[in-house]
Amino acid sequence: MKRSSCLRSPELLTVNLAATDLGMGLSMYPLAIASAWNHAWLGGEATCIYYALMGFLFGVSSIMTLSAMAIIRFLVTFSSKPKRHKINRKVMHICIMLIWAYAVLWAILPLLGWGRYGPEPFGTSCTIAWGQFHNSQNGFSFILSMFILCTILPAITIIMCYLGIAWKIHKAYQEIQSLNRISSSAKLEKKMTLMAVLISVGFLGAWIPYATVSFWSIFHSSESIPYIVTLLPCLFAKSSTAYNPFIYYTFSKTFRDEVKQLQCCSGHKAQENTQNSININVSFMWQGGNNIYLSARNVDFEDIPEQ
Repeated sequence: MKRSSCLRSPELLTVNLAATDLGMGLSMYPLAIASAWNHAWLGGEATCIYYALMGFLFGVSSIMTLSAMAIIRFLVTFSSKPKRHKINRKVMHICIMLIWAYAVLWAILPLLGWGRYGPEPFGTSCTIAWGQFHNSQNGFSFILSMFILCTILPAITIIMCYLGIAWKIHKAYQEIQSLNRISSSAKLEKKMTLMAVLISVGFLGAWIPYATVSFWSIFHSSESIPYIVTLLPCLFAKSSTAYNPFIYYTFSKTFRDEVKQLQCCSGHKAQENTQNSININVSFMWQGGNNIYLSARNVDFEDIPEQ
């Protein structure tokens, strides 16, 4: 909120990712925690549907936001000219609106009769009624479509984009090392790419065990799966909202400084921050041969060698 006037267009996706994490935490976790203390789901069918719908809505929105982030970084990295893939705010707003429209569509489909929401086997939270789809043609088609379009394809997109970015950065490092110098901007680009990869790996790693157990329950009765096996992936998936702040805190000096200011309850922007660091985003862009272009904004001066 403090930096809202300084945000560049691609950073709006980061804000959207934070919104999905916060929305999931506020709309779902109080109910789940209270139900866990109660050893049974609190409320009736209406609250169960609400909880499951919120989880599906924010989950799909999160993975699609990560996919959009990966695609945009890929396009910028492989752009032959720095200005060619400059994305304005209007395009980014449309992208975010499409992400939410896609998530809302999938979230309301079970309410329209394709799929169904229901309680988890361990009884203290709700989600898509995986176990009730056993031997159900309608449920099987929904789960298969959802698994492909909301899990497999986004995951493949994220993995392929970051593999391509990593390959390009590796080639750039080889070119730069042949000249016996590695720029601080190149180091920072590598650092930022690693941060983006960790965010994606954290999300996918948290949700894949849950998706695996859920998909397994379509072909086998949920009664054959021990409750602990269904519970742990669910808890692990819920932890996905907690990773991003720690990752940003580790990799971004500016974010650390701003968190420290909030901790000190300081209402004024420290002059020291302005002098020592500027928020950064660096993009590798080059055009054939040995011509390497670096577009850098907002550099953390602590990452620049004194020489």
